[in-house]
Amino acid sequence: MAKKTQENLSKEISVEEKLRALFDLQLIDSKIDRIRTVRGELPLEVQDLEDEIAGLETRLGKMNDDSTALDNEINAKKISIKDSQSLIKKYEQQQANVRNNREFDSLSKEIEYQNLEIQLSEKRIKEYKYKMDIIKKSLEDLQQKLDERRSDLSHKKAELDDIIAETKKEEEALSKKSGEFEVNIEERYLSAYKRIRSNSFNGLAVVNIERDSCGGCFNKIPPQRQLDIQSKRKIIVCEHCGRVLVPSED
Repeated sequence: MAKKTQENLSKEISVEEKLRALFDLQLIDSKIDRIRTVRGELPLEVQDLEDEIAGLETRLGKMNDDSTALDNEINAKKISIKDSQSLIKKYEQQQANVRNNREFDSLSKEIEYQNLEIQLSEKRIKEYKYKMDIIKKSLEDLQQKLDERRSDLSHKKAELDDIIAETKKEEEALSKKSGEFEVNIEERYLSAYKRIRSNSFNGLAVVNIERDSCGGCFNKIPPQRQLDIQSKRKIIVCEHCGRVLVPSED
C-alpha cells in the first residue's frame, strides 16, 4: 500500500510541486537548525565537563585506593615491629637460661636479626607516610578541581536547560511539521535531501539562485542552466556541491 501511494504521488505531483515541497521542508528544517544554533557550544561544553568529571572521579578513586593500600602497609609493618619486639623479649629471656656460648650466640644473632627487621619496618613506615603525604596533597588539589568542575557543570546545565525550555515548544511544533511535510515527498528525493543536509556544514540541501550563483556554494551557474531551473520542469542540482537548485523568490 505504501509503495502504491509513493507511485501515485510520483505520478500526480508535478516537478514544480516537488520542488516546492522540498523547499518548504528546507525552510522548516532551517528554522529548527537556527533554534539549535542558539544553544551554541553549550551541549558540547556540558559533554566535555561530564567527561572531565568522570576522569577526575576515576583518578580520585584510584588515589584513595593507593592511600588505603599504604595505610594497610603501615599497619602491617607496625604489627611486624610488635612481633619482632616480642621475639626479642623471648630470646633475651632464653639467653638467661642458656647452657653454653653457642646457644647464647645463636640467640644473639636472632635478636640482631629482629632488630634489623624493626629498623627496616620503621624505614618502610617513614617511606609510606611520605608517599601518603604526597597523595593527601594531590587528593586535596584534585578534590578542589573536581568541585570546581561540578560547579561549572551545574551552571552550564542550568543555562542549557533554560535555553531548551524557551525553545522546546517551538522546536517540537516545527519537528512535527517537518515530519508531516516529509510524508508528501517521494522517498528517493527525501533520502537525497537528508543525505545532502547531513553533508552540508549549514544544513542546506535546497537553495535559491542568488546573483546567478548557487545559494549554497556560490559557484556561478551558466545562463542556460538557469533557464532550466526557472522552467521547473526537472529537478536540477548544483554541479559543484550537489544541492537542489530552485529559482530566486524575487
